[in-house]
Amino acid sequence: MRALALLLAAACTSAAAQAPHHGHGVSTTGNVPVFEAISTRSFDRLMADAMAVMDDGMRRAPMNGQAEHDFITMMIPHHQGAVDMAKAVLLHTRDPAVRNLALGIIAEQQNEINLMRAWLLHYGNSKGQP
Repeated sequence: MRALALLLAAACTSAAAQAPHHGHGVSTTGNVPVFEAISTRSFDRLMADAMAVMDDGMRRAPMNGQAEHDFITMMIPHHQGAVDMAKAVLLHTRDPAVRNLALGIIAEQQNEINLMRAWLLHYGNSKGQP
């Protein structure tokens, strides 16, 4: 359990260090699209951007034929899509209940992304078997 906690901490640090910072819309890092929540874009455009980035990430997910591994590699961009959509609504709503829901989605989905990254670090090369 301690090893998994250390892996989780490493994944969190790594994810934060790799987070890109750009000025608008969907940018790219290499050939990989990256979502950017900015207030000058309409809500529907931000949602379309978030979906496009999520779909691309799921298509690019590295698969190895092991159900556990493949599930996790596809769920990471799926969860990131939920985070991105929540960020978009935070820019365009003043409704306190929706803002609270979006903040909760960001926190929970990011926690799950970090757990999945830690799982991949620990089990990703062992055919997905804990």
